[in-house]
Amino acid sequence: MNNFMKNSTIAYFAIYFFVFGWISHSIFQGAQKEIGAKTLTKIKEGGVLNVVLLNSASTYYIGSDGPKGFEYDLLNAYSKHLGVKLNIITVNTTKEALEFSKNPDIHIISAALSKTKEREKIYNFGPSYFEAQEQVICHKKMLVDGRFPNSVDDLTKLKIVVGADTGYSENIEFLKAEGFDINATYTSDYSTEELIAQVDSNEIDCTLVDSNIYVLNQRYFSNIALAFDISSRVQQAWILTQDIPELKEDMYSWLNFFTQNGEMARLKDHYYSYVLFFDYYDTAVFSERIKSRLPQFEKYFQEASLKYQIPFSVLAALSYQESHWDSNARSNTGVLGLMMLTQITAEGLGVKDRTHPKESIFGGAKHLNDMKKAVPNEVVGEDRLKFALAAYNIGMGHVLDAQKIAQQIGLNQNSWTDLKKVLPLLSQKKYHKTLKHGYARGSEAVKYVDAVYDYMNILQKNSVDLLPAKTTE
Repeated sequence: MNNFMKNSTIAYFAIYFFVFGWISHSIFQGAQKEIGAKTLTKIKEGGVLNVVLLNSASTYYIGSDGPKGFEYDLLNAYSKHLGVKLNIITVNTTKEALEFSKNPDIHIISAALSKTKEREKIYNFGPSYFEAQEQVICHKKMLVDGRFPNSVDDLTKLKIVVGADTGYSENIEFLKAEGFDINATYTSDYSTEELIAQVDSNEIDCTLVDSNIYVLNQRYFSNIALAFDISSRVQQAWILTQDIPELKEDMYSWLNFFTQNGEMARLKDHYYSYVLFFDYYDTAVFSERIKSRLPQFEKYFQEASLKYQIPFSVLAALSYQESHWDSNARSNTGVLGLMMLTQITAEGLGVKDRTHPKESIFGGAKHLNDMKKAVPNEVVGEDRLKFALAAYNIGMGHVLDAQKIAQQIGLNQNSWTDLKKVLPLLSQKKYHKTLKHGYARGSEAVKYVDAVYDYMNILQKNSVDLLPAKTTE
């Protein structure tokens, strides 16, 4: 009888706790759904989606004609679906981004964040939108001296640095727990791209990056090479600062539609289809094309030169750097034509058909002329053109930011000789985090100006007029 009573009591409490748990869970789920519905409604009524975005090439940056970046474009598309505007808070490292995870005023954190098991215990992830593999990249010189790694076992004694509180550091800790000897340092001082630059300059042996980030950066750093994949494919997703079922469900629904209608494929192709940049110094080919391609566009360069008082050789050299004098040229970022104008820039210049040679040349000449006018008056002589060419490449805002840095570190902000030393600093976190326009590939602007001048000098040596004489009516 006692056993019966004991068993009955246990059964009673088991049923009680089950029913209590089920009711509590139902109430909680209902409450969460109601909170979620209210939050989603609040976002729509407020007209603003507050997002944290990592300031980097793969996520968000200010380009020559406005905001760019794969995750920025994705969030912008989602905000349009909601009928609201994006309010962007920029950060410079993954660690900084994750510090916003408990901020109730933020809705989404976007920083190319891998959806790892450890992170899922801590953070509230939304739907996955991308897959990437973590890869080990190292300096090419290591191939020559026999130190280039082919597997995790080969990482012993190499100088490896990765970002702190990233999926990379988490993966390394996992491998070390599995018994691998990896000499890795974790840092919050440098972004992933800065660490890639340190590999490129041989300051460190290797670092870890996501495969999509490597694809973007191998275009800019000639001394890096892929060693091996160090992880299986990992999903990337946004972090929601609150567990909001209605918002998450809306994201899943929208992302499914965005994928099925082909927009996701187009966006990935826009940023990650590997297209080699035009060669900077292939002078033999350039000399041949002066004869074979330039003559068909020469008249338009001459006319634009007269109208905007910009030397013929400058416009022709700029066009060659942009398109190799191919009127149908198209880049993976969507710029078109002889002067490779973006859609936004073309519209502002009144260019209706970017592939039409005359329209493109006149539009590009006007754009360069506008850049020259926007250069501060203190910049004089030939430096004024070089500043304008740099702005044509990365935008005037970034050139002005570089001037600010030059002034801060005691260089002449109005001299191209000094500015070309400063522009590469725009990709370094310690500098761009304080600047109005943030991150930029300033080193590419320096190469760009040098390349245009190289082509220009060759044109001049081939007796191409610097500036046609003004005609009189």
